[in-house]
Amino acid sequence: MAVGTLTACERNHSLPERSPVPQGQTGGAPLYQEPGLSRYDPPVELSFVRENNDALEEILKELPGETLEHNRWTDLYEEVLGIKVTYDWTEWSSIYSRKLGVSLASGDIPDIVRVNASQLRVLSNAGLIQDLTEVYSKYATPLTRQVLSEEGSGPFDTATIDGRLMAIPETSSSIEGAMFLWIRTDWLEDLGLEPPQTMEDVLAISKAFTERDPDRNGRQDTYGLATTKYLWDPVMGLTGFMAGYGAYPGIWMQDKTGKLVYGGIQPEVKKALLVLQDMYRTGQIDREFAFKDGVKASEWIENEQIGMLYGEQWGSFLVQLSRTHNPQAQWQAFPLVSESGAPPKVPLPFSTSHFLAVRQGIAHPEALIKLINLHLEKNWGATSEVERFYNAPQAVWKLSPVTPFPVRKNLEAFRQLETFRRDGDASVLKDEAKTIQKRIAAYEAGGPDSETGWGWEKTYGVSGAFSILDRYERKSQLLYESFVGAPTETMIEKQNILYNLQIDSFLDIIQGRPISQFDDFVAQWNKLGGEQITAEVNEWYAEKGGNRK
Repeated sequence: MAVGTLTACERNHSLPERSPVPQGQTGGAPLYQEPGLSRYDPPVELSFVRENNDALEEILKELPGETLEHNRWTDLYEEVLGIKVTYDWTEWSSIYSRKLGVSLASGDIPDIVRVNASQLRVLSNAGLIQDLTEVYSKYATPLTRQVLSEEGSGPFDTATIDGRLMAIPETSSSIEGAMFLWIRTDWLEDLGLEPPQTMEDVLAISKAFTERDPDRNGRQDTYGLATTKYLWDPVMGLTGFMAGYGAYPGIWMQDKTGKLVYGGIQPEVKKALLVLQDMYRTGQIDREFAFKDGVKASEWIENEQIGMLYGEQWGSFLVQLSRTHNPQAQWQAFPLVSESGAPPKVPLPFSTSHFLAVRQGIAHPEALIKLINLHLEKNWGATSEVERFYNAPQAVWKLSPVTPFPVRKNLEAFRQLETFRRDGDASVLKDEAKTIQKRIAAYEAGGPDSETGWGWEKTYGVSGAFSILDRYERKSQLLYESFVGAPTETMIEKQNILYNLQIDSFLDIIQGRPISQFDDFVAQWNKLGGEQITAEVNEWYAEKGGNRK
């Protein structure tokens, strides 16, 4: 079977009208008709390993009786599918990657293992994982096929080795990577400033937020722009800032000749770095930013020391920290701007980076597909229970060992909310949009629970981040990454070296090294493997006919 047919489902922007219809459950009767949702009898076990973190622990604190190992999702999988989920081990984020690496190197892997593209190739070449081409074809439900095809063929191309589907892609949403400029609007108004129309305006606002005591405490302790040592973080990163200068340092894109080039070595980056260097020199960026991660940097926001940051749509929930001590603090998302004032391109890196592989030798490789099917069905299918299995209001979907989702679900929910706001017809709101509307309504009502809806309104409200994303798409501002294939041979060997070289060089320049160091970086990047990677990427691009999707 050709792997290309796996994603042949029509790429429209809506989910299938019909999902598997329950037969009803009486005694031992199956709940669903679909083979991909059939129950094992007797039950089977399926082992995973799992990364734990503070966010998961916070969710579990509010769910008495539930743990990472035993919760509503593990109960559902066992009850409906006859699949008992177990964990060989769980580990905290700080240790997880290292421990997983040891497991992969030794060949001691669980039944289902989550890996990146390079690790997938290693496992496949070692014969440690199964070909899933046929089981995906036989067991994936129409809903699963639709959802996993929404990013185009790229995720499946990456998971396909020598013509065989060796893992199921954890399809991520490129469009969710769109950047916005989050601004402290009460400061903007207090200082008599207008929202930015150009990058010159952004710099003027940053300077004012740094020098004109916007928090009125009599001290010069505020910063115009937040950033961290992770320069391309989804919040408090510099991707959106760079785009304002026509620089796209994290993606592969077409040049004027139609060839693919890496954005991180293009001359536009040099101009943006020089501007950032000046902002650092004049105190608009924290002198210690290069030593701080997102957790540490979020303290600036909570302590009301930050006036602007670039970030994704969920940045609203980060900036809400400033309201911990000051309920009058206000933020709003604004569109990216350019030097000239013309609408800039908004870069969208190819975001599918992880894959679920099945250990060689297990008797029921299709069990993975069944988990994916049921997760999607209970959140977006005909039998969905969003307030039990997605947001309760905690993000309980994270408790599942598999977490597929429609990549455009958030934008589509916003559009449903817009239709509701315009026409007053609540029937247009699907499950997730209904839940969001409840939270926005709670905020607008101003009652004791209103603060829980603040971030949702800033993201999904009339002037929220998704209203901007909607305009980005309608005005063709979205710049999708052009390379969406599996890592090339040289990428596997050299990518980490080149990435660290880029970060170190950019950090040095921002902190005052001569701008000529950028040219040295470009030369080194090419010499250490970048030139060869560029050739390999263009070979792939030519084979694909120069089309992204």
